[in-house]
Amino acid sequence: MEEEEEAIGYLDKVLEDEDDSEPGTPTSPGSPFSASEKVDTGKGLEMRKLVLSGFLASEEIYINQLEALLLPMKPLKATATTSQPVLTLQQIETIFYKIQDIYEIHKEFYDSLCPKVQQWDSNITMGHLFQKLASQLGVYKAFVDNYKIALETAEKCSQSNYQFQKISEELKVKGPKDSKESHTSVTMEALLYKPIDRVTRSTLVLHDLLKHTPADHPDYPLLQDALRISQNFLSSINEDIDPRRTAVTTPKGETRQLIKDGFLVELSEGSRKLRHVFLFTDVLLCAKLKKTAVGKHQQYDCKWYVPLADLVFPSPEESEHCPQVHVIPDHELEDMKMKISAIKSEVQKEKANKGQSRAIERLKKKMFENEFWLLLNSPAIPFRIHNRNGKSYLFLLSSDYERSEWREAIQKLQKKDLQAFVLSSVELQVLTGSCFKLRTVHNIPVTSNKDDDESPGLYGFLHVIVHSAKGFKQSANLYCTLEVDSFGYFVSKAKTRVFRDTTEPQWNEEFEIELEGSQSLRILCYEKCYDKTKLNKDNNEIVDKIMGKGQIQLDPQAVQTKNWHMDVIEMNGIKVEFSMKFTSRDMSLKRTPSKKQTGVFGVKISVVTKRERSKVPYIVRQCIEEVEKRGIEEVGIYRISGVATDIQALKAVFDANNKDILVMLSDMDINAIAGTLKLYFRELPEPLLTDRLYPAFMEGIALSDPAAKENCMMHLLRSLPDPNLITFLFLLEHLKRVAEKEPINKMSLHNLATVFGPTLLRPSEGESKGHLTLASDIWSHDVMAQVQVLLYYLQHPPISFTELKRNTLYFSTDV
Repeated sequence: MEEEEEAIGYLDKVLEDEDDSEPGTPTSPGSPFSASEKVDTGKGLEMRKLVLSGFLASEEIYINQLEALLLPMKPLKATATTSQPVLTLQQIETIFYKIQDIYEIHKEFYDSLCPKVQQWDSNITMGHLFQKLASQLGVYKAFVDNYKIALETAEKCSQSNYQFQKISEELKVKGPKDSKESHTSVTMEALLYKPIDRVTRSTLVLHDLLKHTPADHPDYPLLQDALRISQNFLSSINEDIDPRRTAVTTPKGETRQLIKDGFLVELSEGSRKLRHVFLFTDVLLCAKLKKTAVGKHQQYDCKWYVPLADLVFPSPEESEHCPQVHVIPDHELEDMKMKISAIKSEVQKEKANKGQSRAIERLKKKMFENEFWLLLNSPAIPFRIHNRNGKSYLFLLSSDYERSEWREAIQKLQKKDLQAFVLSSVELQVLTGSCFKLRTVHNIPVTSNKDDDESPGLYGFLHVIVHSAKGFKQSANLYCTLEVDSFGYFVSKAKTRVFRDTTEPQWNEEFEIELEGSQSLRILCYEKCYDKTKLNKDNNEIVDKIMGKGQIQLDPQAVQTKNWHMDVIEMNGIKVEFSMKFTSRDMSLKRTPSKKQTGVFGVKISVVTKRERSKVPYIVRQCIEEVEKRGIEEVGIYRISGVATDIQALKAVFDANNKDILVMLSDMDINAIAGTLKLYFRELPEPLLTDRLYPAFMEGIALSDPAAKENCMMHLLRSLPDPNLITFLFLLEHLKRVAEKEPINKMSLHNLATVFGPTLLRPSEGESKGHLTLASDIWSHDVMAQVQVLLYYLQHPPISFTELKRNTLYFSTDV
């Protein structure tokens, strides 16, 4: 366990500090590789050798274990085709599934690594070997998916076949080369568990290797990549296949297993606290790390526990009496995201300019504080727990997916015959002590826990088509929602329409989801509840029933093709079929100049208004009118993605100037109309606020003197061509009216500026070529300024076209 403790020392430091800070203020724990922790290169390289030597020895034992497992496979296969088979070929395939492949991967890895360690040299590189090993984890995924069936099959075969029982009870494992023991006897069940244990072990070793590898060593990025892949893999495999590592024995001799653990925000005495919550087979325990003296073993401190026999979830009526949750306004969360993005850019610039490590550490520390604040303050979905004996507890989660995972895991355990109990102080101490060894989640989910070079996730647009679902036992009103991770937590981004009374919904709806460093996509399938009596007054509670949920990793290599990639998520016997493709942010920044002069999309605004003899394009007026008529109170209007096929249909109708436009608009889903308006502005050959003035807008918004800024920003509006200016002012007034309904639609001025700023200011292709660096860099700098420009005008008192033009004489400075 020593490697594990070393690898997570940083986290312990963070949690130590957390509870003693003022309520609602971030901590200042430093970053994963702080200056004081840096080991001198010589010592670091020596430690690398020690870590590798230990790992190599354990790798040899692992290969011997896999060999022992493969040994009976050949004779069993040989008898399978005879008149007296011990097992059928199907049973052999199931029990020994992928063992041969895993053996070959590790044998090749061991044979390549061994000479490097034996002929040690400080310049030696072996990161590529670990990277290759991590890239082959797909074989382990297949093994893990089959693991339960393999165990069940082996057990059934043992019960029905005495010969196989003898074989599986005593497999001989060779001892290491320099060991006195020539063989040890191990059961087949124990050996089948070894591959699952191995990935965890390899991940911890990667932690240690990174710790003792200088950042400028060629191995460093390769090891980081391997660690990222391994961590993603570990988080994606099902935790309940792992009974041994999660077991602790109670004083009565019963096995108490850890089923699930993770970081949750608890609302305690009016302030938000980050807790580590542990779900065992018979008890839910809420803990935090205790402060300990340097060098002492870390310990958890139990804040409270509830035996599962006493745990109940409150009914919607009871929920009404719970304390009101103070929700942080969206614009504050958005501001914080922008600060984090800006710091990330500064870190990247410092690195590119070979900046001082102290400056980088300071920035990373600041980034951690901001991300930690975001992690504490962004969750708003309540997850309440009652103890039958009176006390209630309230957690806040950022995702309905997470809430349903915890609820399902608890309810599944409660189906067993559970007894109520009270833990003595000694029993509680033993249980809390086991948390440290058993925990499966070690890192607070913030991106600054990773290094910047370690997969920053995807920035850009993910196009997802939700096709259909199968596997429902009875007809229901069904819909899906899509969530992606952003800044360490998940956000709901899109929702299909409700398909009524069916067991096989066919949505075939396409969504465009903006990604901000995302690594996972989740799909949740709900049954819509139309029974008004079941509605909960707490607007954060979703009363619709979750029928199934699933998650997939967004692998940049797999997603970043121009073609659609089809996939299926299986959830509780339900299969949801979907397709996706990804457009990187630098691609989505490009505006494609139109060759045509007909239609309205991709055509200069001056051409359209002249042709229509209008001041504001017809498409803008009609979409805005429809949104104000029936979408102004829609939650997430302009933020929630409309169905892409509907948007394309509207685009075609507007381009053709079809006389059925108004009928079609009145029937169309309001999010599709909002999406059409955004698409119109995005497809203009140049942005509404023009390429020529773009640099001046960027400079104007950066001015610190309010009077100078006001002078400059108003002058820039006057400098716009009339059709652009009139359309901009028309849109501005509409967005202000939308924001007036923020208590209902949850769209603040800041939210609207975030959605429309880049759309109205994003430079066209020729203009933006010079700006492109990292995708995340573009997000933090250009987009941040674009949002601020629009926000400036949205927060400004009403601006009249006539007044602006009348004042032209007073401000004649050329732009």
